[in-house]
This record gives sequence, structure tokens and C-alpha cells, in this order.
Amino acid sequence: MNTLIYLIPIALFLGGLGLAAFLWSIRSGQYEDLDGAAWRVLDDGEAGSDAKVSVGGGAKRG
Repeated sequence: MNTLIYLIPIALFLGGLGLAAFLWSIRSGQYEDLDGAAWRVLDDGEAGSDAKVSVGGGAKRG
């Protein structure tokens, strides 16, 4: 029963901290463009621009 004296304030503090972080994320615009990130994952960009990727790991096996 004595542990509740410590656990209840800790739980309230962590809940308030989570609420403050959530409100900060709303005010800073983190949820403004929800569809943009999903489309950026599917976007190929410019094929062959400045990054050349070798398929197969780049090491030849003899």
C-alpha cells in the first residue's frame, strides 16, 4: 500500500508528460500532411540521377 504513494504521482506525471508532448506535436504541425509521407514512400524520385545502386551487394564472387 505504501508503494501507491510513489506510483500514483509518477503515473500522473508521465501521463501529463505524454499529454504535453501530444499537444506540442499538434501545435507544431506534425499532423498537417498525413498523406504526403505515404506518397513519398512510393515516389521513385529521379531515376539514375546522382545515386547509383549496384544490385547484388557490389562484391564479385569468383
